[in-house]
Amino acid sequence: MSHPHKPDYVKHIASLFSPEIELVDRLIGHLSDIYGPVDWATPQLLFDRTKYYAREMGWPLYRRFVSFTELVPPDFLVEIKLKTNEIEQQYLCDGNRKINIDPGYISPERLILTTGKNYIHRIYLTKGIYADLTLIFQRGSFVPLKWTYPDYADSIIIGLFNEVRKRYMKQLREM
Repeated sequence: MSHPHKPDYVKHIASLFSPEIELVDRLIGHLSDIYGPVDWATPQLLFDRTKYYAREMGWPLYRRFVSFTELVPPDFLVEIKLKTNEIEQQYLCDGNRKINIDPGYISPERLILTTGKNYIHRIYLTKGIYADLTLIFQRGSFVPLKWTYPDYADSIIIGLFNEVRKRYMKQLREM
């Protein structure tokens, strides 16, 4: 029989993209006001693996990934997603988003994103939010799955998340 226990805290991450570079940078600052200091951020990246968002948001789109210093309980991700949805709503223009914020977390075993959309590999959490199993950690590296978004499956992005995981594992050891 399994016995419930509290999980380890996880490394809160987020992806932000927009056609407005300055908006991405401004909202990284806003998120750090809410969730604490950012301890890692990518430079500006072109979000060009899909044009799925182009009709709504415009083109080109610019993205940055960030992670936050403070570790959080994994179930806190629901509240984070609800808050980032609220922030996205504040930046609507004619009903369209100007910013997309995708929070998630890194644990020793996986990278999870959150979404309000159901699909075969997504697990319902609560309050309309699903956990999306995006990457798994095997043999020293994150590995994409058949449903992993192409941008998250990119070897350069995986390398970046491997570095964040190393930082996170060091934080866990120091707790």
